[in-house]
Amino acid sequence: MERRGVAALRAATHAGALVPLIVLVVQFATDGLGANPIEAIQIHTGKTALNILLVSLACTPAYLLSGFAPLLSLRKPLGLYAFLYVGLHFANLVAVDYGFNLTLISRDALFVKRFMLAGVGAFVLLLPLAITSIDGLSGRLRGGWQYLRMLTYPAAVLAVVHFIWQAKIDLRLPLVYAGILAALLAFRVPPVSGFFRRRLEWRGRVS
Repeated sequence: MERRGVAALRAATHAGALVPLIVLVVQFATDGLGANPIEAIQIHTGKTALNILLVSLACTPAYLLSGFAPLLSLRKPLGLYAFLYVGLHFANLVAVDYGFNLTLISRDALFVKRFMLAGVGAFVLLLPLAITSIDGLSGRLRGGWQYLRMLTYPAAVLAVVHFIWQAKIDLRLPLVYAGILAALLAFRVPPVSGFFRRRLEWRGRVS
């Protein structure tokens, strides 16, 4: 693909990741969040964060299947957008819903709403990734950045667990997300990833 095409793909990625935020801002400004705006914001930011996180994890499998290398460059910005929505999700809970009442948050997380623990765990795992994604810091880490990036996998697992535990009764949609995540993680298993990488090398030699 020409440079213009790659640039258009990246621009579309940024635009697509920002659309949910724009929609949320417009709904907030026009009182379109319904009778419980705090809950609406929480659901909107949470699902958007999980969607973008899964899309970022899909970049590598998509590359292994297609051989289209520019897809790999989308992982970092998508990961940062996922963290943006996770941060908004977390801030809405702590600051708006609980009014920074850490005692009440701790009580609910430990005894009432266990899904909060999984959500906080995902946030904590994504935080160092977001901080070290700054070019200067990631450059200093060198090869260590690749290992740190693997925190995305347990963070995604905790995010799905958070969704499942929160759903309680109707687990159909959370289980769909769990299935998608399992398929995406399967591409990281060495025998599977090795097979597709060898296939790409073979295609490169014969093309």
